[in-house]
Amino acid sequence: MRVLGLDPGTATTGYGIVDAEDGELTAVTYGAITTPAKMAMPYRLQMIQQELQQLIDEFQPDTAGIEEVFFGRNVTTAITVGQARGVLMLTLVNAGIPIGEYSPPKIKDAVTGYGKADKQQVQLMVRNLLDLTETPRPDDAADGLAVAITHYHYQRFASLYE
Repeated sequence: MRVLGLDPGTATTGYGIVDAEDGELTAVTYGAITTPAKMAMPYRLQMIQQELQQLIDEFQPDTAGIEEVFFGRNVTTAITVGQARGVLMLTLVNAGIPIGEYSPPKIKDAVTGYGKADKQQVQLMVRNLLDLTETPRPDDAADGLAVAITHYHYQRFASLYE
């Protein structure tokens, strides 16, 4: 099974793709889709959509996980992240890829065993779980891999009850 994980954002959308075979996870690729800050929002969203479509075409994921919007104090940021998330989800649905959605505490719990783990703990576990020689950069890429790992575990668990 090939799993795509997405950490949405308009400036930076982190992604990670892992292969799962017999319970073993292997990193296929990871990185970030970035958009220029001065670009108008519709064009930033278009850029995100086009780059995600290129990833889908190249790597052919079977399923995808996406982080839910964390609503903090900054409403404007939450709205723009929501716009990017909508574009990502629409692109996945149009490609026929099933989607799972996960809150930040669920992702932290699935990867580290502790729902309040800090960013460094998550990055270290991503590195260890995927047997990587270094921590994925940027941080958003590590987050994308964490979402992919989370989605894989939730899908595997759900399949036991089918």
